[in-house]
Amino acid sequence: MRLAVFGDPISHSLSPRLHNTALTATGLQGTYVARRVDAAGMEAAVAEIRKGDLDGGNVTMPHKELAARLCDRLAAPAARAGAVNTLLRIGGQVVGHNTDIPGIQDAWGAAALPTAGPILVLGAGGAAAAALLALEGRQLAIASRDPQRAADLISQLSVGASVLPWGQPLAGAVLVNATPIGMQGEPLDQELLAVAVGVFDMAYGPHETPAVRHMKGLDRPVADGRQMLLHQAAAAFSLWTGREAPLAEMQASLADNPLS
Repeated sequence: MRLAVFGDPISHSLSPRLHNTALTATGLQGTYVARRVDAAGMEAAVAEIRKGDLDGGNVTMPHKELAARLCDRLAAPAARAGAVNTLLRIGGQVVGHNTDIPGIQDAWGAAALPTAGPILVLGAGGAAAAALLALEGRQLAIASRDPQRAADLISQLSVGASVLPWGQPLAGAVLVNATPIGMQGEPLDQELLAVAVGVFDMAYGPHETPAVRHMKGLDRPVADGRQMLLHQAAAAFSLWTGREAPLAEMQASLADNPLS
């Protein structure tokens, strides 16, 4: 199998480690590499999959919404989200899936984040869309630097959610960071964290994000970007191969590259 992950930035990605571990553990021949691409490069990558030069791929920031527009067909959750993170070739067509949605649900449960109470999602892009769909039915609020974009996302998804001003705390909420804030060590607003009962930080880099460190220091439940990465990767692997992902081996591969 020939697989790749596409995004910008991409050098921090642990997807090659996860998926090459999964291929080896299941005895499948194949390679999985990381590619830094701009919008034109993303279009070329989808064309490679369509031609069969690649068997599939993953998409990360900032190309998930573009990838959805480039696909020939979309699975229903990806169509609803308007964002794709997993690409595969079926019958000469590129089919887009969004495994972030089950990935969020599985990581949420693994981290024992609260199953009731409000949730505040930061951001209004593809990652925020996945979070809103994964957590649909909860008391949801969303905040973006562009409030209209947040309102448009709620309308697009047809989910029950309210729009809060950027930076306004929501007492008793789990804070879901669906923005890149933290990837380069940037802190989230301390007022948001102070009243949060837990955090799901989708951003990840070579170090723990300040938000994750802060909440761990308060002994509040945390799911980080690596946990989401693990669970969405397992779902993607099953789509490509038709096999159950070797979750234990994949998780161990992340432990071999600990955060500092």
